[in-house]
Parts: sequence; structure tokens; C-alpha cells
Amino acid sequence: MDYKFLLEAILTHLDEGILVVDKHANVTFYNEPATNIAGITQEKAIGKNILDIFPDLTPESSTFYQVLKHKEPIIDYVQTYMNYQGRKVSTLTSTIPLIKQDEIVGALEIYRDLTQVKELSEKVLNLQSELFKKKNNEKTYKANGISYCFEDIIGETPVMRKLKERARKIVDSKSPVLVYGETGTGKELVVQAIHGASKARGNKPFIAQNCAALPNALLDSILFGTTSGSFTGAKDKPGLFELADGGTLFLDEVNSMDMKLQGKLLRVLQDGVVRRVGGLNTTRVDVRIIASTNEPPAKIVEQKIMRNDLYYRLNVISLCMPALRERREDIGLLTNFFINLYNGTVNKKVKGISPEALQVFEAYHWPGNIRELRCAIESIMNFIDSQQIELADIPPHIANCAETSDVRQEVSEEELSDVCLADKLNEYEKKLIQNAILRAGGNGAKAARMLNIPRQTLHNKIKKHHIDWEIIVSPKKHN
Repeated sequence: MDYKFLLEAILTHLDEGILVVDKHANVTFYNEPATNIAGITQEKAIGKNILDIFPDLTPESSTFYQVLKHKEPIIDYVQTYMNYQGRKVSTLTSTIPLIKQDEIVGALEIYRDLTQVKELSEKVLNLQSELFKKKNNEKTYKANGISYCFEDIIGETPVMRKLKERARKIVDSKSPVLVYGETGTGKELVVQAIHGASKARGNKPFIAQNCAALPNALLDSILFGTTSGSFTGAKDKPGLFELADGGTLFLDEVNSMDMKLQGKLLRVLQDGVVRRVGGLNTTRVDVRIIASTNEPPAKIVEQKIMRNDLYYRLNVISLCMPALRERREDIGLLTNFFINLYNGTVNKKVKGISPEALQVFEAYHWPGNIRELRCAIESIMNFIDSQQIELADIPPHIANCAETSDVRQEVSEEELSDVCLADKLNEYEKKLIQNAILRAGGNGAKAARMLNIPRQTLHNKIKKHHIDWEIIVSPKKHN
């Protein structure tokens, strides 16, 4: 293997830029992606000092100079500066010291363009500032940022009734809340309902931030705000804690924060004060923190993904969102709700779901929970021509998984000793064929495609199992 050729191929297709400098911060290697972040060619960059390439940087603000000086890496650092062409860019950089025989010989930096992301985040912050701006020293809100209330939480199973009862009791509490639930269970819906029902905070801002959506360095400035001059291009901007003052800040997937940022969050929870990035002054805020995780909290604490002290402080009030498979009796209610919802958006007049189709829905394990159910109904509603969802309308991956689940449930441990494998396989094969014929509406070619077998093989198996096609397709005629 020609490793030089391999390295060149890798570098050619990387989205990241790579800069290597010697111990004097002079460029010795430079590879730039197609985005042209630095704004200089390789020929011009080699041999130049890093401050000549980025003229508005100084030894104090350059990550290269800091790494060369302190011999410590700087990971995932957000920088905003003027490139060689005078264009303002933002990058996410990781700068690593190159040490040989205990002597620093240079530094390596890998950087990625964040210009569009940073511009978008600034637009979001500006929009939120407009929505929640001060007038006559009082906050006047055009909207409180929520879309859901308790009436929108669909579910009559005991576990959902208990959840709603617990949530209603804490709407006016000042205590932090930690919500655990798998992806797609509706965590933010419950959080918004809590905020909206609060007498003290219901008309104040509700701000949600997915902590996994941004690098920690960028998330830090968005949450806590920035001070002019703290880094190149930085302006005085309030963070989400300040914008949510008086209301609720929902931190989704809080376990994705790094330990340093978790420590800053802990201080806000304990002291109720925030300090902007690069600032010296602190600001007192009255914000209720509601956080969520999609993994069991005890597990992420044990794995040292979340700090123990932060967990204890957040988990003053805990709510657990049940998975859809744990509340199967609600599937019918949710299905009819989504049918009515999409009747309006796709211009259909579907009245409901057949008992047979609902039985398949209730047998399916729904790994994506309510979000997956909603998407499944949306898909069906785009293609359905009848006024009722039937077996034939259900996506094959749901129907087939549900059938397999039925088989697993049918055979108990006590029955295993009396099972004849051949008989059970024949019985299961017969059931699959009958369901396929029913879902295909009696169309043999379609049923064969659904089973992924040749049509002649299907006919042979129908004869083998003595399946009466007419009884399956038109059972009422034979009653």
C-alpha cells in the first residue's frame, strides 16, 4: 500500500482544513477544503507566519500561539476572524501541540467552517430578543413560545393518567425538573404543558434548546451570551438564560453537554446567576430549568456522562415518559387523532381504522414511539383511497414485525416441550400467506411480491396448506 497516495486521497476529500506550524508559528503544511475558509492558496501559505495569514489575530487570540506557549491542546474552540481575503469567517477548531522528546516542535490545527451555523444562531438570538424585548423596564411578550397544553396530551392508560396528574401538581413549582423518555415519546409536549399551565410563568417566555444540536463551545455562548471583545467579532448579546428570564428554559438531551458546561449549568441552578462568555459581571435570572434525557438518568450518571451533583440538582422532580409499547391501549386514540389531523392536510375523508389493522398496530413494538406512529399514519394517508385504514394499507415493515411478535407471544415456555417445530413452521407459514392474500385484496401477484416469493411458489403453498382463497377474500359470503 502506497501510504503517501492514501494520505493524499484522504486529505483531498476532507471537509476540514488542516494547518501545521513550526515552533515559531510559521506554516509548514496546509490543506484547504473546497470551502476556501482561510482564503489563501497552499503556495502562498507555506512559510508565512500564522499572523500574516490572519492579520486581525494576535498572539493572545491565536490558538496556535496559545498552544505553542502552554503545550496544551485546545479542542472544539469557536473562532471568528478575518481571513486572508478580508472575509469574516467562523470556525470550529481543534489545535494540538506537536511534542518530540519533550520539546515542542510545532502545532497541528484541524478546522471546520461554522460561518453559516454562527450566522443562523445569531439570527435566532436576535429573533428571540425581538419577541421578548423590554418596554418601559417591563417585559412585553408577543408570544410565550408554546404550542401545546395538557389537553393535547392524548392517553387514558393508567400510566398516562398518573403522568398528567404528577405534571399538573408541579406547574407552579420553582424546582428543576428532569424528564426521561425514549426518542419520540413526547417529552417537549409535556414540558410545554407544564409551562403553559403555570400562573406565574405561563405568559412569560418558553425557550427550548437541543443541547446535542451544537458544539459545546457554540452552545456555551448561546446559553450564557457573549461580551464585546471576548473574542474576535464578539458582540454584547444576551444568552438564552437571560432571554428566558421569568419563564422556562427547556434543555433537551442535557447529557450531551461536556463536563465543563455542566458545571456552569450547575452554578445557575444553585445561585441563579449567569456570566456572559468573556464577561466579568454576573446577572441574576429567574428561570425555571427543565431538562430531559433519552437515556435512563441513573445509567448516564454511572457511565460518568453526567455529573453526579448536576443530576441530584436537576432530579428534584422527575417525570418518566412511557414508551408507546408500554401504553398499547392508547394506540387507537392516537391513531384516530392523527387520522383527523392528516385528513385536513392531505385532503382526505378517512373515518378510522379497521379492527384488524388496529390489532397489527397494537402488536407492533414502535421503536420510534409516537413520532413513528405519526409518520406511519401520514404515509398511509398520502396513498389511501378508501374511508378506512385496512391491513393492506399498513407499511410492510410494520405488518411483518407485528406478525413475528404475535408468534413470539403465542408460544409460552410451558408449551415449548410439546412443540413440533415442523408443525409450528407450517402453521406460521399458512398464517403469513393468509395475511398477505388479505392485505393484497385477493391479488395473487401482489401477495407474492409482499412475501418475496414467485407467484407459482405461492400457489403451490396454497395447495399444500389447503388455503381457501375465497373464504379469505370474502368471508361474509361463507358465513
